[in-house]
Amino acid sequence: MKRLLMPSFSALAFGIGNGACDEVEHPETPYASGGGLTVFDRSSNGFGGPGPSLDALELAAHFAGDAAFEAVFVTAPAPINPGLGPTFNNTSCNSCHPRDGRGLAIAGGPPLFSPLLVRVSLAEGEPEVPGGVVPVPGLGTQVQDHAVYGQSPEAKVVLTWKEIVGEFGDGTPFSLRQPIIEMSYPDGTPVGDEVLMSGRIPPPVFGLGLLEAIPAEVIEALADPEDDDGDGISGRANHVWDAALGEPVLGRFGWKANTADLERQVAAAYADDMGISNPLHPADDGTMDIDQATIDANRFYISTLGVPAPHDGGPEARRGAKIFQTMGCAGCHVESVETGAHEIAALSFQSIRPFSDMLLHDMGPGLADGRPDWEASGSEWRTAPLWGVGLTATVLPLATFLHDGRARTLAEAVLWHGGEAEKSREAFRKAPKSERDALMAFLRSL
Repeated sequence: MKRLLMPSFSALAFGIGNGACDEVEHPETPYASGGGLTVFDRSSNGFGGPGPSLDALELAAHFAGDAAFEAVFVTAPAPINPGLGPTFNNTSCNSCHPRDGRGLAIAGGPPLFSPLLVRVSLAEGEPEVPGGVVPVPGLGTQVQDHAVYGQSPEAKVVLTWKEIVGEFGDGTPFSLRQPIIEMSYPDGTPVGDEVLMSGRIPPPVFGLGLLEAIPAEVIEALADPEDDDGDGISGRANHVWDAALGEPVLGRFGWKANTADLERQVAAAYADDMGISNPLHPADDGTMDIDQATIDANRFYISTLGVPAPHDGGPEARRGAKIFQTMGCAGCHVESVETGAHEIAALSFQSIRPFSDMLLHDMGPGLADGRPDWEASGSEWRTAPLWGVGLTATVLPLATFLHDGRARTLAEAVLWHGGEAEKSREAFRKAPKSERDALMAFLRSL
């Protein structure tokens, strides 16, 4: 049995708190986007601070989890943080999510500088669990493109870009970039076309506890799979297998809502991204590199990160907020929702504004990866929350948008929308420049 990592952390940290918190008022912001977990920090540290409603014990739990999040793993044997590999994508949580924000759309370099992940599966075969994806022999369901000394990575990933030109309704040109991913096995053999592959950048990790605290029935109630209201938007929930319950449950996290809760998200990241065995993903011989306390500490940390408040943005941003509504963006990016009871008291019964319905939507062929994931089709994606999106470049100047980081700007992200969002995209593309600029000013204010 390998030495367990990080100080053991008591489960008493969960559920200790001040109870439900009223929204915090601040003269420079229109509202508190994260309820009691809202932070009023528009600096490069805006994603990385604890929620202000945490008490002393919760703060201690938060900072212990921060240490787990930043822990850099190395190969065994080692006195501190052994267990990396033998194949992996990165060496710490923080390496993929710098400053608790999103990772970069870069592949093929050293781990710290190439955080793009590639999910893979087969169209036919036996899934690992009922309803899940079919793993690829030798690759599993996520390619680990780095390896410890003396080992070979599962595959080499090469990412290139194809430029696609277009123009706005007033004739102003624009250019979009489309990713092209090529993979080969260590012996140089190309990975065949039978392998479905999808590039994914690591998303921001703040606010996840609040999203976990939204009651499942609230999310399910937002679904309209048959478009009964005739608005052209037919969001639907993804459902994933819960081995403990022996039945499907609501998927919440990941670009296709393919993970049910943060415990599973954290445990899978340790196993798939770093090759770190743990209680939910033990090694073949049953041993574990980390214990449940490490997973709990990490989960507590990301659950209690503060959500940055928006700034007022002035008249142009306020006009852009109205345009956001009239163009139909709010049909998927639902502004506000209430959380329910949660074991972390600070997350319970909060009024939050994530700008997401947490549902899957068909985004059309332009964004399709052709890779189904549980009930999500190859063209469906979960609505990405927009809270804090205006701080993206402040936190990490080279960061980009959408699931694979193809959009270099927020305007490009809008222009990639299709399918259920095609009407909104065309409204934006054909709008006068003044309206496009106002919408961007609104998004930058979030």
